[in-house]
Amino acid sequence: MNYLKVIAFTHKQIELKELGKLVICQDSITSKLQQAKEYFNIPEIFYLATCNRVEFVMATAQEIDKVFARNFIEFMNIGLRQPYLDTFISGACIYEEKEALNHLLRTSCSMESLVVGEKEILAQIRKAYETCRAAQLTGDYLRMVMNHVVKTAKEVYTDTNISRNPISVVSLAYRKLRELNLTSNARILIIGAGETNKNISKYLQKHKYSNFAVFNRTKSKADELAFELKGKAFDLADLAHYREGFDVIITCTSSVEPIITKEIYQVLLNGETNRKTIVDLAVPNDTAAEVIEQFPVNYIEVHTLNELSKSNLQERYQELIHAEKIIEQNLIEFVPVLKQRRIEVAMREVPQKIKEIRKTAVSCVFADEIELMDLQSREILEKVINYMEKKYISVPMRMAKEIMLRDGN
Repeated sequence: MNYLKVIAFTHKQIELKELGKLVICQDSITSKLQQAKEYFNIPEIFYLATCNRVEFVMATAQEIDKVFARNFIEFMNIGLRQPYLDTFISGACIYEEKEALNHLLRTSCSMESLVVGEKEILAQIRKAYETCRAAQLTGDYLRMVMNHVVKTAKEVYTDTNISRNPISVVSLAYRKLRELNLTSNARILIIGAGETNKNISKYLQKHKYSNFAVFNRTKSKADELAFELKGKAFDLADLAHYREGFDVIITCTSSVEPIITKEIYQVLLNGETNRKTIVDLAVPNDTAAEVIEQFPVNYIEVHTLNELSKSNLQERYQELIHAEKIIEQNLIEFVPVLKQRRIEVAMREVPQKIKEIRKTAVSCVFADEIELMDLQSREILEKVINYMEKKYISVPMRMAKEIMLRDGN
């Protein structure tokens, strides 16, 4: 487990509004990680960014400390000015070995989330990992880690009530939205067609809202979500000249710059002056500060949901104790699983070597003797060799596993 390292920037040490400055543009994340992987000689890596955390998960034997973290973030060229960089590095949490696995297990089970019990985090971790796996940024070691992370999270969500009546960031935001008593035909603009907006759209559908316009940088994804909502789909660029009015904007994109600028907001208002509602679940925020300051707006954002999450934590305290026990058991279970895999990798060449020995024996060493044998004798010899080959392959592998697990090496 000494390969597993995590550099984490989370809501616990860093203000949510500031955390967004660490988010890397989705279009460039793969190339940046590939360059960092090569530059720092990191065998495996993946990147996770959610509304309350930015993390880099690595499989590497080298020491990871805050000096490394600073060099790594600077190399990623996110564009942080020096004061911000100092703040982030100061607030960075670095986990190694068992602590790193414990952190990933707790994170996948929502134990480290702003809102304990929200299942979305598991899907976000899996998607982040799969994206990097597809880009060949990860390998066998992180595959094993992720398999165990998913297994543990499923056990926690199944065997405890930690997610009963879930109060995720999305559901908390929707609850605030419902308190405004909007009519079912309220004009709702949805900016971004990712998982977060898909999830909040499910709530909207459930309560019979029916007037939607979906904007997304990739038009095909806007088409998919708009089809589900029976609404209209637009390219994100169309936002700058959309003049059909709105009552609510729900936005969550991966943009590192505000999507809803003062100029675009004035266009969207189309001359209307009544108070509008913006649900901004993006980190960093998609809404420019001038919009909130200069227009009458009911503004719902991730940061404002923090107080609600505190009561959520208290209500789920007993479930946390149960979840902790499941996590601890899975930490214990991972060690022999990892050792067994190490043996399997180390012994991977054994079958091929035995086949090569067999081939040499039959075609070279004993070729003349075998040639003098009759057909029946050759068939018996073939059966004996096949039997011994299987045994020679399985016996040393089984013994090696037993020795490794018994001695703890």
